Amino acid sequence: MFNQKKIKVNFYSAKTKKANNALKNLKKKYKNYPINKADVIVALGGDGTILSALHQSIKYSKPIFGINRGEYGFLTNPYKNVDLIKRLEKAKKTELHGLKMLATKKNGKKSEAMAINEVALLRSSRHAAKIKVQVDNIVRIKELVCDGVLLSTPAGSTAYNLSARGQIIPMKSNLLALTPISPFKPRSWRGALINSKSKVTFIILDEKKRLVNVSADFKEIKDIKKVEIREDRSIKLSLLFDPDHNFEKKVLKEQFSF
Repeated sequence: MFNQKKIKVNFYSAKTKKANNALKNLKKKYKNYPINKADVIVALGGDGTILSALHQSIKYSKPIFGINRGEYGFLTNPYKNVDLIKRLEKAKKTELHGLKMLATKKNGKKSEAMAINEVALLRSSRHAAKIKVQVDNIVRIKELVCDGVLLSTPAGSTAYNLSARGQIIPMKSNLLALTPISPFKPRSWRGALINSKSKVTFIILDEKKRLVNVSADFKEIKDIKKVEIREDRSIKLSLLFDPDHNFEKKVLKEQFSF
């Protein structure tokens, strides 16, 4: 991965006791380089920490090696008291892309955001949301009555998408998961897998009464009437995994977890 050169590490840590203790131990053994001079970011925490580190890394195009010092940690490697540099030398890279979102509010104002996990629309009033769903400008659902709907990347497919009973997606599948959240109509629809090159548009119906917010990872926009999403291949992000702990194996294992 790093062609046997001396690897410069930048540490990124969650603000928890478990993560901070691991950070202190690692800093005793390895120099902590500024992010702009580092070869790799080593992130300590759970999946939320990895997601935050990925957003941080966009500007610098640094690969991220996550170490689980959080809860679930699907995007991380196990914490081990072994030579970190040797682990990094042997690590395998998994490349991923984010989603570019353009949201139009009820007042006509437009906002852009980038999501690595998912773009999620959620009702923000007592009324169920009514949403028209288009894929590549073709109406696929005239009226989805629901609590919300989300579009997930492979990296995010094991997060909110999985909790909403969406399908897990292998990283190299070139697919996105389109998943309803508590659908009432059509009640039988459980989502779809679509080509990652597709443009997905959500149009809020009766938006004055049925208020809907949208979130792209950490950014939330309130009172929207339209959301357009497509994968952004101009941004390339990289996660590093131990050879025996790679993402594809974890995806396969997760699909047989009960």
